[in-house]
Amino acid sequence: MQHRNRPEPSSNDVIVGLVGCGVMGRGIAQIAALAGAQVRLSDSRQGAAEAARADLLATFGKLVDKGKLDSGTAAAAGERLHACGGLQDMSGCHVVVEAIVEDLDAKKSLFKTLEGIVDAGAILATNTSSLSVTAIAAGLAHPERVAGFHFFNPVPLMKIVEAIGGFLTDPAVVDYLLALGHHWGHTAVRAKDTPGFIVNHAGRGYGTEGLRLLAEGVASVPVLDNILRDTAGFRLGPCELLDLTGLDVSHPVMESIYHQYYEEPRFRPQVQTRQMLVAGALGKKVGHGFYRYGADGRKEAISEPAQAASQPASVWLSQERPELAERLGSLIAAAGVPMESGARPSDAALCIVTPLGEDATTCCVREQLDARRTVAVETLLDTSRRRVVMTTPATTEEFLAQACGLFGATGVPVSMIRDSAGLVTQRVVAHIVNIACEIAQQGIADPLDIDRAVTLGLGYPLGPLAWGDQLGARTVFTILKNLEQQTGDSRYRPSPWLQRRALLGLSLHHKEI
Repeated sequence: MQHRNRPEPSSNDVIVGLVGCGVMGRGIAQIAALAGAQVRLSDSRQGAAEAARADLLATFGKLVDKGKLDSGTAAAAGERLHACGGLQDMSGCHVVVEAIVEDLDAKKSLFKTLEGIVDAGAILATNTSSLSVTAIAAGLAHPERVAGFHFFNPVPLMKIVEAIGGFLTDPAVVDYLLALGHHWGHTAVRAKDTPGFIVNHAGRGYGTEGLRLLAEGVASVPVLDNILRDTAGFRLGPCELLDLTGLDVSHPVMESIYHQYYEEPRFRPQVQTRQMLVAGALGKKVGHGFYRYGADGRKEAISEPAQAASQPASVWLSQERPELAERLGSLIAAAGVPMESGARPSDAALCIVTPLGEDATTCCVREQLDARRTVAVETLLDTSRRRVVMTTPATTEEFLAQACGLFGATGVPVSMIRDSAGLVTQRVVAHIVNIACEIAQQGIADPLDIDRAVTLGLGYPLGPLAWGDQLGARTVFTILKNLEQQTGDSRYRPSPWLQRRALLGLSLHHKEI
């Protein structure tokens, strides 16, 4: 129910207090003022509020110069920005958003002070990305008016905001913030107060599984990144992404969410990033991490190995999974290499298997193939920009070169990886889908909101549940079950949300009555 002293979110009468005038605070103030809200800026640092207002006015001027904002709108938004002398000026605000240091005691203390200043109907919102909204509200006289309002940096460009209700939050408060975020031009999604909320929770799959592949020696850093960019469509490989955000930020978040979920195996970090953090190899900001960076901030170029030119005399292609074998048939035909049709390969044939969640060795032994002549090939996602060939521990250099020459015959680069359950792309994408399914299973967010939040917040090519539907829920389920069986790691146990929909042939967006 709308509080009688609180204007409609779309009204220009809304007064928003912004405490903390760093990058996030200024970004929130920018979109609020441009949407018509009166914005009061406050910061504990001397002169920071005035500096933030001046910075925002300069930003509006640049947008006008670029033709992205008309001068009248910029001038009006500037007039709605007010630098405050202290927290007492938050009196009369309908919503106060804090964007201060990510410290629980600091946030609790701030809200305790604000309780004695703001009106009874005012909403106290926290922009926390990793702390519990319930914990921030604990001990306040009115915890029901405290909610999370989590934006992403840079706020004006990242068009997603999570509205989070704590254990005692009035649902009407979350409703109001959802409407306010929408009016400010963002996609606003509702989330429960759980570690990582939606986006940072769902994002645990990409980096942690990439690091696991590195720890197993499946691929080198550049090979791993190349594969996931080119076959799955990620904008950055996991190591590139960790270098960009910085391990001083990323690794503590990985550890925090892992421990907050009581050592849930799906979120398990790896030793390598802790060692890199201790060594100061934080990434781009210090010039070295997984990669090295020049003074201009550009990543040091790493050349790919020369493409093999040899080709096999013939190819024998496993028919255990006909739908996957069919995808490879056209690639083999394009190279002009004869494909054998017998039930067993000839003595000289290159043998190719197409695993789902299994390793090449398992497929090789099951079909009683010569491991020296056997490779596995990734078929699940895009093969137009890169092909991935996986060896068994016994594959010879001669037959590996033939496989690389075969699949690189049309000029498409080929990456070689060592034997792994689920190759690279299968493992990473299935893990991402599974975590999103568990978010839906726990009722943390609506299935469609999960996909909206992840695509906008993380820039994935598809929402994870939509991705699972595209691949087929049963296919993802098969990959995970095989991964769990081969590794013995409960990290890969399928979510009940995924398992039941896979067995019933339902979409991963399907909600129960």
